[in-house]
Amino acid sequence: MSIFSIAGLQLDLSAVKDSGSSNFGFIREQVVSTVRRFPHVNMVVLPELCTYGPAPKFAEQLPGNTEKQYQDLARECNVWICNGSLFEREGDQIYNTMSLIDPAGKIVSRYRKIYPFLPHEIGISCGNKPTVVEIPNVGRFGLSICYDMWYPETIRSLVWDGAEVIIHPTLTNTIDRDAEVSIARANATMNQCYLVDINATGSMGVGKSIVAGPGGEVIHQSGEQHDVIVVDIDLDYLRRVRQEGWNGLGQPLKSFRDNFKAYPPYQPNAESTYLNALGPLEKPKQRDWTNKT
Repeated sequence: MSIFSIAGLQLDLSAVKDSGSSNFGFIREQVVSTVRRFPHVNMVVLPELCTYGPAPKFAEQLPGNTEKQYQDLARECNVWICNGSLFEREGDQIYNTMSLIDPAGKIVSRYRKIYPFLPHEIGISCGNKPTVVEIPNVGRFGLSICYDMWYPETIRSLVWDGAEVIIHPTLTNTIDRDAEVSIARANATMNQCYLVDINATGSMGVGKSIVAGPGGEVIHQSGEQHDVIVVDIDLDYLRRVRQEGWNGLGQPLKSFRDNFKAYPPYQPNAESTYLNALGPLEKPKQRDWTNKT
């Protein structure tokens, strides 16, 4: 199958309260409505941490009840579902974990966010395993969450393992969203992949979700309101771009393969004097303007 249809739901999550209540009922309505309106959709992608918001106190062991609700929903709607992510508790550790669920309701993969938004996302542990999933008769999909995208090694590692489409839920409500949109396009361009970057809106996020193609082209970019983003991913087109270059231009994956370098930061026991001098990873402190020395 060359064409695979994805619906990204840029949800207004203003209803999420820090009260212990789940936002699943609202999410379920949106998924069911989307699939009813667009019955050709194969996959639904939700924003990061959309069920409870960014509150680690709601962390669950996986498998768990909330994840099972998404399994039932995937089965009911006969679609693949990326649940955005949930906080997962394992022993003393909490991870930001995405579940990818197939149309039969099976958990095909779980991915733990490698780069929590430190020092702001306090108490969240780092995952360590780039995750690529084979969707039968379609292609290979890489899993990534929010701040991961700021580190080009994460997307390159997924593509190194054959990823053609990157599923990338995010939850951004800060002024750097425009930078993220640029990073999404750059990652798609450098790695000749589709990148599906779905943010929340309302009180939880600033929207501006983007789907970029393997030439960095903008397939769709949302504004700041609720949006249902239905796009067709064409895997034959992507493979042609990787073989011949976008519009017959650069073939960066082949050049990377053929001119592979053991760059200094990736050597065993590599250490940067400059980076070490930047100091600890911590939140900025208020400046003391009374000290004039």
